[in-house]
Amino acid sequence: MVGLGVVALASLAAGCSDSGTTSNTNANTTTVATTTTSNTTTQTRSAPDNSEIVPSTENGVTTETRTFKNNTRVSKVVVTTRDGKRTARVYPVTGEPRDLPEEKVATALEATGDAIADAAGFVANKTADAAAATKEGAQTVGETTANAAKTVGAKTAEGARTAGEATAEGAKTAGQKTAEGAKTAAQKTGAAAKKTGKAVKDALTP
Repeated sequence: MVGLGVVALASLAAGCSDSGTTSNTNANTTTVATTTTSNTTTQTRSAPDNSEIVPSTENGVTTETRTFKNNTRVSKVVVTTRDGKRTARVYPVTGEPRDLPEEKVATALEATGDAIADAAGFVANKTADAAAATKEGAQTVGETTANAAKTVGAKTAEGARTAGEATAEGAKTAGQKTAEGAKTAAQKTGAAAKKTGKAVKDALTP
C-alpha cells in the first residue's frame, strides 16, 4: 500500500508540472500575440509634392508621417487618428512645430508643402521668393533683348536687300539712258553726215 501511495503522489506531481508548463506557454503566446497586434507598421507610400508617407499603428492610435524631400518651408507633417478624431502637426524646416487648423487636417496628406505652411501660419521665405523673381525677370529681359536683336537684324537685312535692289535698278536705268543717248547721238551724226554729203553733191553737180 505504501508503494501504491508513492506512485500516486508521483503521478499527481507530474500532472501538476505539465499543467503549469502548459499555462505558462499559453500565457507567453497570448503576450506575444498582443504585442504584435498593438504595434503595426504598413508600407511606405508616395505622396504629392515630392513627399512620402509612413503610417503606423500603436495601441489603437494611427500615425501617418508625411516627409517632404526638398520643400524649403516644411520638413514633415504628422497626422494622428485617435478615437476617430484626426489632428495634424506641421514641422517647419526651421522653427517650432504648429498644429494645423482643424478644417485643413483633411488635406494634410495631399496638399502641397507651401499650402500646408501657409495654413499653419508659417511666413514664406522672402529671400527665396525674391531670388525667383529676379531669375524670372532676368529671363524675361534676356528674351526681350534677343527678340529685339532678331528684329533689328531682320530689318537690317531687309534694308540691305532694298538698297541693293535700288542700286541695281539705278545702274540698269543709267545703263539704259547711256545706251539711249549713244544711239541718239549716232543717229544725229549719221543724219548730219548724210546732209553734208548731199550738199557736197549738189555743189559739184553743174
